[in-house]
Amino acid sequence: MGLRILITGASGFIGGRVAAAATTTAEAGHVRLLARRPLAPAAAGAHGAPPVETVRGDLRDPESLRRACEGIDVLIHCASAIGGDEETARAVNDEGTRSLVDAAVRAGATRIVALGTASVHGRGPFRAAAPGTLPIAPVSATSRTRAAGDRHVMEAGGTVLRPHLVYGTGDRQLIPGLVKLLGALPGPLDGGTSRHSLIDADSLAGVLLGAALSPRTQAGPYHVNHPDPVPVADLLAVGEALLADRAGPRRGPVVDIAEARSLLAAHPFALHHLDMLATDHWFADDRPWREPGRGPGPAFTEGFARHAEWYRSFLGPS
Repeated sequence: MGLRILITGASGFIGGRVAAAATTTAEAGHVRLLARRPLAPAAAGAHGAPPVETVRGDLRDPESLRRACEGIDVLIHCASAIGGDEETARAVNDEGTRSLVDAAVRAGATRIVALGTASVHGRGPFRAAAPGTLPIAPVSATSRTRAAGDRHVMEAGGTVLRPHLVYGTGDRQLIPGLVKLLGALPGPLDGGTSRHSLIDADSLAGVLLGAALSPRTQAGPYHVNHPDPVPVADLLAVGEALLADRAGPRRGPVVDIAEARSLLAAHPFALHHLDMLATDHWFADDRPWREPGRGPGPAFTEGFARHAEWYRSFLGPS
């Protein structure tokens, strides 16, 4: 008969990919997508593809969550509020996740998997950090409330997958933010020797679905990133290349981290990202790939090349 799956955040960067993957998996008997706004009708799948249903709902509306969870076996929770005010973050990420998990448990769901974030652990440095070894030390309203939401999932016996940095077609934060940061400096940035965990958006969506469908998935937190951490120089190189595509090669002298901090002193947002780049954020966990039997996808240089044209189009001319 197949599993009845509910996916939240189905119109989002990662949730949309999870939804697309779920509609082609043989293990799904029925796929239900929860979204705050109307979604385009699902494309007709191949013969034997699961039926797809879209329901309107909001994490701030417990009754809509109760209706959405009726009859489900599996919940994949990808929706969250990122940025914005603390009241909204708390209503969506904390209280909304609690209401959703409660509704799923009452409906009889036996598997709950949620998309988390490694930012709940704070600013690092983190070097080959294993899951369960780091304190919860969020520094923003988004991270604080997402950490609270994680607790609701895990208290119900669910699983939280925590990526660090996510890139790919549709990314409007990570790489565009990096290009903006670099563009505010007079020359290329020497970021030092830090290393960072990254994951391609398609790989992340695949492992979220795989974890939700695999009986080997354990309760609790996972780190989910490509196994090979990325040297900061490789990350900065793609940002410089995209910047050059917009405005031509840069002629200014190389700027080190200390000088960049001075130049960006009046821009707290840029300073936050600069400090992150300068500090190791490397998380180690092979379980997301070993347990459901899925590969982690390409390493960063190859993976980014698949999305470079989209980034060039999105960023446009300077």
